[in-house]
Amino acid sequence: MDWRSVNFDWNRARAFLVTAEEGSLSAAARALGMAQPTLGRQVAALERELGVALFERVGRGLTLTPSGLELMDHVRAMGEAAARMSLSASGKAQAIEGTVSISASETDAAFRLPPIIRKLRETAPGIDVEIVATNTESDLRRREADIAIRNYRPTQPNLVARKIRDIEGRIYATPFYLESIGNPSAPEDFAAAEFIGFNRSGELIAAMARFGLTLTQKNFSLISESHLVQWSHVKQGLGIGVMAADIGDAEPGVVRVLPGVDPLVFPVWLVTHREVHTSRRVRLVFDLMAEALARAYRVLPAGAE
Repeated sequence: MDWRSVNFDWNRARAFLVTAEEGSLSAAARALGMAQPTLGRQVAALERELGVALFERVGRGLTLTPSGLELMDHVRAMGEAAARMSLSASGKAQAIEGTVSISASETDAAFRLPPIIRKLRETAPGIDVEIVATNTESDLRRREADIAIRNYRPTQPNLVARKIRDIEGRIYATPFYLESIGNPSAPEDFAAAEFIGFNRSGELIAAMARFGLTLTQKNFSLISESHLVQWSHVKQGLGIGVMAADIGDAEPGVVRVLPGVDPLVFPVWLVTHREVHTSRRVRLVFDLMAEALARAYRVLPAGAE
């Protein structure tokens, strides 16, 4: 390879790639953890080095020029190669110290991870933990996290996955709220009840049909993508919501709704990237989490306390 023909700074190529993917300099600066003016100078410097305009401004965002579009495939390939190199290097790190990032839903992060992190501190005090609390999927191949808790079996290649168990999902409300709607006892009694939903896609309506409930969008007067916000409103008596049985049954202020109906059942998988899994610290955290989560996801029988 003629290295003298490479006449641009690869860091500037990364700045271009992230700006193109995020759609604005401000969003790209946040993603890279740098100041926006610094990022803007890197992109402008790359344009000067290559002798082409890469972006044009549209409103508050940026859109790629034809030259920018032509370069995107090449720069994206560079980014993927850099991510693979980072994964490979991380996998070869054998010291039981350093940072491990864990992606988990808000409820897992808030309710299930704290005792696991306490145990990890006792076992390996040299490991620092970064928790990515998100209800969307983190891309392990791009190092958005080292380990993820997921409710479906991953299908991407190069991932190591271990099924923890199947767990129950139940619906809950406060006794006060149920009393306010006449203490309904059968599915047909909930036609006018208020439910707290994730979005207006209709997925939760379909899920509630498994409890025998026939609902419409009118039943969902409160919507939030945040699981913790939903659960907080359920506990405040503002409606009926879904929660994993081990968390819902542990909350003294709520009761199961239709406790005799079969629950929702969904799997729990622990996932990491194959190359990262060869890291001793990632493997230690992965194995510790697998053991602890198998106990944490305890499914209680109906009526148990």
